[in-house]
Amino acid sequence: MDRLCMKQLAEWKNAPHRKPLLLQGARQVGKTWIMKEFGKKYFSKVAYVNFDNNSRMKSLFSQDFDIKRIIMAINAETKIAVTPQDTLIIFDEVQEAPQAIASLKYFCENAAEYPIIAAGSLLGVALHKGVSFPVGKVRFLRMYPLSFYEFLLAMGETGLADILSSNAYDLLPTFHERLIFWLKNYYYVGGMPEAVAAFAENNDYSLVRSIQRDLLTFYELDFSKHIESRELPQVRMVWNAIPIQLAKENKKFFFGQVKKGARSKDFATAISWLADCGLITKVHRVTKPAMPLKAYREENAFKLFFLDVGLLGALSGLDAGSLLEGNKTFVEFKGALTEQYVCQQLCADTSYTPYYFSSDSNKYEIDFLIQKAEYAVPLEVKAETNVHSKSLKAFREKYQPHISVRLSLNEFREQEQLLNLPLYAVHMLQLFPRKNN
Repeated sequence: MDRLCMKQLAEWKNAPHRKPLLLQGARQVGKTWIMKEFGKKYFSKVAYVNFDNNSRMKSLFSQDFDIKRIIMAINAETKIAVTPQDTLIIFDEVQEAPQAIASLKYFCENAAEYPIIAAGSLLGVALHKGVSFPVGKVRFLRMYPLSFYEFLLAMGETGLADILSSNAYDLLPTFHERLIFWLKNYYYVGGMPEAVAAFAENNDYSLVRSIQRDLLTFYELDFSKHIESRELPQVRMVWNAIPIQLAKENKKFFFGQVKKGARSKDFATAISWLADCGLITKVHRVTKPAMPLKAYREENAFKLFFLDVGLLGALSGLDAGSLLEGNKTFVEFKGALTEQYVCQQLCADTSYTPYYFSSDSNKYEIDFLIQKAEYAVPLEVKAETNVHSKSLKAFREKYQPHISVRLSLNEFREQEQLLNLPLYAVHMLQLFPRKNN
């Protein structure tokens, strides 16, 4: 299974001033697989240490950070003779051994010749609990479920993926219907590696849904295992409320709809926990479409999106017929699913941080706003081919953006300062050429 982050890992390996790498991402997105596969492909040897239920290796870092002693212990644990440059050291589930995270500082300063990757599904949670962190001594890389581009590769549609990655706009109309077919399948299957692999092998929608339900159960069991009992009800309420919140016309997260009379402070910890372990994405409102967008971020106004579009469909009970045939169930939920899809692609497939914008009077809202070079670019998301939008028109008239993007099921078309991009081509946002860029 081809993953785009393999290229980033290769770049990290060959960086002139390489630091230890922290690989973040939710459980089951493929972190362990990609680390081991990367090791097999680019190194002579791989020394893999998993700290989950491994008290022996956890205690290794309780004494000191003598790298020579640590390497000797890794040799004994893994039965691999660790040698500089040609052995990849992997620390998995590193949040279970906080001192191992702290040791990365000493690998960076005193033993940079040893390439080392540390990963953990709850790493973000651990760091926010006051773990001694090697500031400036590590590089971060976040891993997501497969993007639509990676999904095409997994389905054997390399030619379609090449069109998206080469900015071949002129070929999009020729393969429009075929790309829409795969897009609808991606809405259902999503990007969780186990579900994608099963679909690639069997084309069995019921098997995919069974896998997704198992994953949802697994995540909810994780809540009970890792969350303090007093916070558990709030985490579950937020988790189960996301499909309902996304189905609203105004998708800003309203706490009162999760629990009557609730305020943001009642769910702040729960939302932070879910975001830190990669299960949800928080998209903040900006008060002004000006540069840099982050400076205008409103902390208490945001939308929440799921980890994966397929999991959202599974939690919402959508069946394959709803998506592929467009029956009434899908029609009522299509906006939520489409925005979820776009958010997921922006995070996994581009370098952009998504925000959203709404006017002070809430008369209109722009689904997503991204920063491209020195420009704030509005993204209007339409689930089908009807692209009439008062919101985008009002935004363009008031702020006159350098370029606007409309994402829909229509074919590719360029108008004056407006790019009409098919939903399946979000990958092209990273590359699209514009004047003065």
